[in-house]
Amino acid sequence: MDQKQLQSLADFYKKQLLEDTVPFWFPRSYDEENGGYLLMRDADGSLLDTDKAVWIQGRACWLLATLYNTVEPRQEWLDGAKLGYDFLLNKCFDEHGKMYFHVDQEGTPLRMRRYFFSETFAVIAFAAYAKASGDPQAAKNARDLFGVCMEYAEGERKIEPKFENTRPTKGIGIPMIMINTAQQLRETIGDSRCDSAIEGWIKEIETNFVKDDIRCVMEQVALDGSIVDHIEGRTLNPGHAIEGAWFILHEALYRNKDPKLIDLGCRMLDYMWERGWDKEHGGILYFRDVYDKPVQEYWQDMKFWWPQNETIIATLLAYLVTKDEKYAEMHQQIHDYAYTHFHDKEHGEWFGYLHRDGKVAQPAKGNLFKGPFHLPRQEWYCWMTLTKFMKP
Repeated sequence: MDQKQLQSLADFYKKQLLEDTVPFWFPRSYDEENGGYLLMRDADGSLLDTDKAVWIQGRACWLLATLYNTVEPRQEWLDGAKLGYDFLLNKCFDEHGKMYFHVDQEGTPLRMRRYFFSETFAVIAFAAYAKASGDPQAAKNARDLFGVCMEYAEGERKIEPKFENTRPTKGIGIPMIMINTAQQLRETIGDSRCDSAIEGWIKEIETNFVKDDIRCVMEQVALDGSIVDHIEGRTLNPGHAIEGAWFILHEALYRNKDPKLIDLGCRMLDYMWERGWDKEHGGILYFRDVYDKPVQEYWQDMKFWWPQNETIIATLLAYLVTKDEKYAEMHQQIHDYAYTHFHDKEHGEWFGYLHRDGKVAQPAKGNLFKGPFHLPRQEWYCWMTLTKFMKP
């Protein structure tokens, strides 16, 4: 890609973000009466349900505060971020400090889950809001909650297990989410714990989950890092591993283009592109088996929105840090596929779920798992990163 192509791409992502994606969600999703956001929406933006997924409340708050911090200090975005911050703080924690997964419109709890991802997204929301508002209490809340997440990640704070201890495993999800949580905290309000913690989580991924001998990144492994040869242990999630790859490439940039981190991130991307890219129809498949055996989940060959978003970021970052044309070609492939098949040209934003052949499986834009995060984060991050790389 030459400078003209890079500029054209930056302009595209900026336009999509500010004129298509963000306007689909806001201001119509602000819940002025109860706080937070009403995000469970149909293709045309009409409301499907008034319930609220706590982790997506955090993600939406992060987005609005981040737009305020990095794009333009619009009062609407700051006020919108405060709606999310206050709702999360006042409605989404139980009496023991654990965050819920699912609440109703007023914030009455409906469901608690056995992981702490609501907390990680609250950390980045609180940190971004603290930077936007200048509120020292929000900054303290972000750092305190990050400490809680670290205790969960290290096993010091326990969560009721989902499985018996017959076949103990560990997943890539925890070190991955903690890398990105720490990166966001560090780059908004700062925290002295972040650099060394990120190093440890990257080492965990490289040591236990990246399998160079079979060119693969595992989703879960035995406690010693070995492959668990059962259906769940063999199941790969290419989009998730590729998301981890760009977190590591981002860290490489932060550390002055650290060559070891660039190599690790690119290996992870290469391995999971090989396994996840659908050579017949295009796009990233949802699940694969490490040994190419049948996968249990029936949605294994569908195309979900977010793996495409993560792959768009990862391929662009890989190209920018290596200038290897193969990554430019990969980026063009995933970009063209995603914006052709997922983008709703009539109402804006993306459909979330396609069949393998690219037909829309169901048209909802928002539910307990999809909301204003993966797509706007991708468009924002690609725009911002391209702009930095094109500076003289």
